[in-house]
Amino acid sequence: MYNIDIQVYLKENILDPQGKAVNQALQQLGFTEVKSVRVGKFIRLQTEEITGIEERVKAMCSKLLVNEVVEDMSYSISPAR
Repeated sequence: MYNIDIQVYLKENILDPQGKAVNQALQQLGFTEVKSVRVGKFIRLQTEEITGIEERVKAMCSKLLVNEVVEDMSYSISPAR
């Protein structure tokens, strides 16, 4: 079995109102060292070993998991424990 961890986040040029709200809340709570926040989503898939797993992950992302107009993504594949 393998874990596929996918991180999806807004592109840099896209406004992130949720990140801005979190940043303001952190500032109000005294965490002034935080200068900016970007909020995204984390998706973990589990799969058995398959040939061409990286191509399959990219296809899943482009067809369903990521809105490529406004979002970027990164992923990692590791053996499940």
